[in-house]
Amino acid sequence: MCPKVMVVDDEPDTIDLLKLVLGYEKIDVIGAHSGIECLELMDTVDTDAILLDLMMPEMNGWETFHKIKEKDPQIPVAIITVKNQEFDKMRGIHVLKADDYITKPFSRKDLIERTRCLVALQKRAMK
Repeated sequence: MCPKVMVVDDEPDTIDLLKLVLGYEKIDVIGAHSGIECLELMDTVDTDAILLDLMMPEMNGWETFHKIKEKDPQIPVAIITVKNQEFDKMRGIHVLKADDYITKPFSRKDLIERTRCLVALQKRAMK
């Protein structure tokens, strides 16, 4: 069975790109265009990990992250963002406790490997 990853990004082109890149590697991608849509989808779709953008309207990624973890503390979440300042990375990893912090633009190979690591975290948590 293929792993499923939810990509939360308000840019449809980013979701399409990740569907293409990860789909080629047999990783199913479910797209959510907002934090609100992500939280709604979590009630109906099982996913192995979430890739979460920070800069979104309505509910930003920081707030969305907290709500995701309230719903499912075990699901691995990686921040995927253009915010590449050291302060943002440290906040994401050390304050939020995100499982990874990926900056855009990213390399295809790096994204695939880091996504596989997230999925592996979920598999280990389920054992």
